[in-house]
Amino acid sequence: MDTMLPRCAAPVCHVLLLVLCLSAAEDFDWTKNDRSSSFYYGTFPTGFSWGAGSSAYQTEGAWDKDGKGLSIWDVFSHKKGRVLRNDTGDSSCEGYYKVKDDVSLMNELKLNHYRFSISWPRIIPTGIKSDHINEKGIQYYNELIDHLLENKITPIVTLYHWDLPQVLQEKYGGWQNVSIVNHFNDFASLCFEKFGNRVKYWITFNNPWSVAVEGYETGEHAPGLKMRGTGAYRTAHNIIKAHAKVWHTYDTQWRGRQKGLVGISLSGEWGEPVDINNQKDIEAAERYVQFYLGWFATPIFHGDYPQVMKDYIGRKSTQQGLGSSRLPSFSSQEKSYIKGTCDFLGIGHFTTRYITQKNYPASRGGASFFTDRDLAELVDPRWPDPGSEWLYSVPWGFRRLLNFVKAQYGNPMLYVTENGVSEKMQCTELCDDWRIKYYRDYINEMLKAIKDGVNVRGYTAWSLLDKFEWDEGYSERFGLYYVDFRSKNKPRYPKASVQYYKRIISSNGFPNQREVETWKRRATETCSSSNQLLAAARRKAKENAEMPKVWPVHDEV
Repeated sequence: MDTMLPRCAAPVCHVLLLVLCLSAAEDFDWTKNDRSSSFYYGTFPTGFSWGAGSSAYQTEGAWDKDGKGLSIWDVFSHKKGRVLRNDTGDSSCEGYYKVKDDVSLMNELKLNHYRFSISWPRIIPTGIKSDHINEKGIQYYNELIDHLLENKITPIVTLYHWDLPQVLQEKYGGWQNVSIVNHFNDFASLCFEKFGNRVKYWITFNNPWSVAVEGYETGEHAPGLKMRGTGAYRTAHNIIKAHAKVWHTYDTQWRGRQKGLVGISLSGEWGEPVDINNQKDIEAAERYVQFYLGWFATPIFHGDYPQVMKDYIGRKSTQQGLGSSRLPSFSSQEKSYIKGTCDFLGIGHFTTRYITQKNYPASRGGASFFTDRDLAELVDPRWPDPGSEWLYSVPWGFRRLLNFVKAQYGNPMLYVTENGVSEKMQCTELCDDWRIKYYRDYINEMLKAIKDGVNVRGYTAWSLLDKFEWDEGYSERFGLYYVDFRSKNKPRYPKASVQYYKRIISSNGFPNQREVETWKRRATETCSSSNQLLAAARRKAKENAEMPKVWPVHDEV
């Protein structure tokens, strides 16, 4: 998607005014939404929560220890050629053994909250509650939650961050089978029972778009199935039902006692029309966001799929000679059951695309989620892209997405649950200037969105540590803290962005120009000493590896 834009240079594009015709968005005047690069000095509302995040499979390691069952990612990553360099999450950051160490890093950052996920197969090895509950898994999460609370860090817990128990995949076909809704509800109920007296923020699913599209459409992620044109839609349908059931379970059985909140974390990249004077591009850009974020958010807030998804997939299904749409439908009873099942909405956001209209013929064999949308994604080659090939730094898109959510869904309570940037460097450079700039600019756009009236209550930097990056293995690093994966003990080293983020947290924003301009210099000073420590540890490890082996000499008897 590294496509040169056939139009104006990036800085000019950013200041063009755009009135985007959005349904249910009469009060949203895009012309007041400044897309210039001007920096806004100011602070966040009192009580704004600052955090960092992780997920179980990406950081815990201990994949087969203490009674944990297999997950679909354990199986997927062990198949040759599925993950870059055949990396696995078998040991990863060894987070399972380093609870106190990692909470001390959070303390160093002065975090208000930590977002992590519970591994379903670690506490229910087969995924089926009636089979067996693993007490050692429950003990691990109890220890983590208690240690966070002792350090005045609020736990925000994700129930499903992609590591489905393998038994459920083999026995039922995973998220393709509606029976999984009840198994997920049993798992969630167990978590509420064991941890809900201390956990007050629950996220049912992290980025279900990725579960559906990359797990069951393209096969890039576990379980690696390529069910083009149908797999993603069926998966999403069951995930939405599972989310709603868990919300109702909490609402009726636990909320009165535990006083917590249940939400979902949806990923949304912003789509900007290539040509703001072209109505087809404007519609394609909205379609991009509706097929991404709206696919899940619209049923949860309004009771049904976005009309544009129903129209496009329905029409293409008819053209392909199918008797019904490939997009499943909710019954009227299901619509009312699903609508309103969100106490807060988590938003994961990383990047933006330019979008233009592109027609795909509706051939029966060529049906796919991507061709159903009738659009093309473009990027500006001037956008910085230090790491992941999909992740370009486009801060102004963040403010636009947050305002879109406000307009479409009645300004719900929002928590930014993922935002950050990777690097592909394999060397020991800890002075991550590009990450400092990314956080500075994206957090500033979020501050502008709050000024616009968007109800954002907290922000989660992604991620606390470098970790296993799914099909990219360890080739990409998102962490504030560098993890030396080559060392058995997986030591952590602070990058410059640790100090910078810490200053944003302690100032609750960007108080004034003079102060903010000193932050980067101070952060860079600290990372130089961290670089020296890491380099010394590497030299020592190399010397130890190169030392000649001396075998004991036994006297002959």
